Amino acid sequence: MKEVSILWVDDEIDLLKPHIIFLESKDYQVETANNGTDAVEMVKTKAYDLIFLDENMPGLSGLETLSKIKDIRASVPVIMITKSEEEYIMDQAIGSKIDDYLIKPVNPKQILMAIKKITDQKRLVSEKTTATYQVEFGRLGTQINDSMSANDWKTVYKKLVFWELELEKTQSGQMDQVLQMQKQDANKGFCKFIRKNYVDWFQGKTDQRPLMSPNVFRERIFPDLKAGKKTVVFLIDNLRYDQWKVIEPMIADFFTVTEEELFYSILPTATQFARNAMFAGLMPSEIEKLHPEYWLNEDDEGSKNQFEEPLMLKQMARLGIKSSFFYDKINNAEKGRKLVGSLSQILNHDLSVIVVNFVDMLSHARTEMDMIKELANDEPAYRSLTQSWFEHSSLFDLMKLLAKKEVKVMITTDHGTIKVNNPVKVTGDRNTSTNLRYKQGKSLNYNPKEVFEVLQPQSVYLPRLNVSTGYIFAQNDDFLAYPNNYNHYVSYYRNTFQHGGVSMEEVMIPLISLLPKA
Repeated sequence: MKEVSILWVDDEIDLLKPHIIFLESKDYQVETANNGTDAVEMVKTKAYDLIFLDENMPGLSGLETLSKIKDIRASVPVIMITKSEEEYIMDQAIGSKIDDYLIKPVNPKQILMAIKKITDQKRLVSEKTTATYQVEFGRLGTQINDSMSANDWKTVYKKLVFWELELEKTQSGQMDQVLQMQKQDANKGFCKFIRKNYVDWFQGKTDQRPLMSPNVFRERIFPDLKAGKKTVVFLIDNLRYDQWKVIEPMIADFFTVTEEELFYSILPTATQFARNAMFAGLMPSEIEKLHPEYWLNEDDEGSKNQFEEPLMLKQMARLGIKSSFFYDKINNAEKGRKLVGSLSQILNHDLSVIVVNFVDMLSHARTEMDMIKELANDEPAYRSLTQSWFEHSSLFDLMKLLAKKEVKVMITTDHGTIKVNNPVKVTGDRNTSTNLRYKQGKSLNYNPKEVFEVLQPQSVYLPRLNVSTGYIFAQNDDFLAYPNNYNHYVSYYRNTFQHGGVSMEEVMIPLISLLPKA
């Protein structure tokens, strides 16, 4: 273990000799200064791991010395030692970014604990987290094997995301591979679960169907409208549960999370199908039948999600919801800024639904742009980029304004995404859909063991272009690749984030209810 170097600054440093000898006996390297000026010069020439700084010194005071030290080495941890418990002194010190403070007289045990708290905290937390996950590993494996219901799988997925984020904080990498292997095993089990149950959920053969895309507004949002609660829904396209968890702490400063729920996206887990189903309150084939003017098939020209507002109005009329409705879509920074300036327009309506496209744009840009691929080269980086975007986004600005109003806020999405690695060969005719995680067509050629196939689309309420149209869905981290120019195709799309298929990340997605803390 690296020897910790400490600088101790005190005008009565000779009186502290017993403490210094004690620390050196614990293998800490301690250097001393008896005034602030000397301490500043020493900091210029050496990067210390920790500085003890007396608050009350002649010449440069402790606070003045602290300011100069931070100008030189902003990140060095400083523990202030003071005789005074005056609140204003502590406020000044804390405002100057001290890491801890001790009140004189100090004893060796206090000093040792303060050092360990700062210099060893990351290591101790890392060791504790790793050890706890090792204990949990067996239990989680059993839970994966025993999962039989949609709720069981939601519990498993939440636990896996929890451990993924906890182990990421340790930055040790020791257990990351173990967790990823366990996550892959879980996804294989989840895909088996979907293959076994998905069709039955739509055929009345089971009462175990979870909350799914078409029922979200009817079951979770409209009841509050009927109760007179003004509601704003932010639908962030392509937002996974783990991405929600990394932006949650920022939101928690302004809102209380009253409910955190996962619901199931319909298949294909793609915007055209899943989001239209949410707005319409209907499955895709029902939209095509009841509102053909609002449904575009794969081979039709035009945006497949240009009718979200009229579909929502149709759903509200069908269910007798007479509340006023506002809809908008943020797909660039300028549109976001304009929406922030239109807060009064949002508050004048009972229900506002705002679609936010950044995360989906990020996943597409990562596929197509080398710079974005470099910035989001793995799962932690992808989450970090999402976190950074949200922190500086007009969406967050708008939420902070809403936190001052009497309004319920909900965050949700239409589907998630998964990083794909394993190519699966598929051939089809020229009308076959181009998505990497699902295909629909009449002449598909593939290995049935490698995909989830739905040969009767009507059984799961999917449109069919002709009588022989079928659907296949990629599973786990597979992606569907054409044999033509196969190596180039595989090289281009491997390790990109895709959606449309069957995985925990794509299917189980967040629905978050928030109330302003104010």
